[in-house]
Amino acid sequence: MKLLKDRIIKDGIVLNDSVLKVDRFLNHQIDPQLMLEIGREFAHRFSSKPITKILTIESSGIAPALMTGWALNVPVVFARKRKSLTMNNVYQSTVFSYTKQETNTLIVSKSLMNKNEHWLLIDDFLANGQASQALIDIVQQSGGTIEGIGIVIEKTFQPGGKQLREKGFHVESLAMIKSLENGTIIFDE
Repeated sequence: MKLLKDRIIKDGIVLNDSVLKVDRFLNHQIDPQLMLEIGREFAHRFSSKPITKILTIESSGIAPALMTGWALNVPVVFARKRKSLTMNNVYQSTVFSYTKQETNTLIVSKSLMNKNEHWLLIDDFLANGQASQALIDIVQQSGGTIEGIGIVIEKTFQPGGKQLREKGFHVESLAMIKSLENGTIIFDE
């Protein structure tokens, strides 16, 4: 997706050989027009799938997931990182965040998921695949079907995407980064 790649080059900041900061348009400040185009692109790429709901993780996955839900005309559910008093009956899975160096328990109310639903998973980054694997675990607990995984930015120099594809998941990444070495962003074509 050229629009996204151009934005990564313009506003992305390479912090080190494995971390790309994109808080000027995706993770902290959100560019609504870019998110709209991202949602349309995911909707196009998964248009042949019988998607009934989208699942993401708070907070960085919400904007691209919401725009994809709008484009597909399906509800968006996000996995919470903290359980509220109103959440009693939940599916849960744990995930380690490399960027934040912390483990979180992801929680989704069982009332929002059922075994007849067809899910599209959306997330901002794919590196080691732990976030996607936690979402997969939650959908599998519910008995739902995973129709695909949409990733805004995949770091192909880390193993997550390869592992998910080897497990048979349909993964679509809008920008694939082969390297961040020496402060230079190199896309994987």
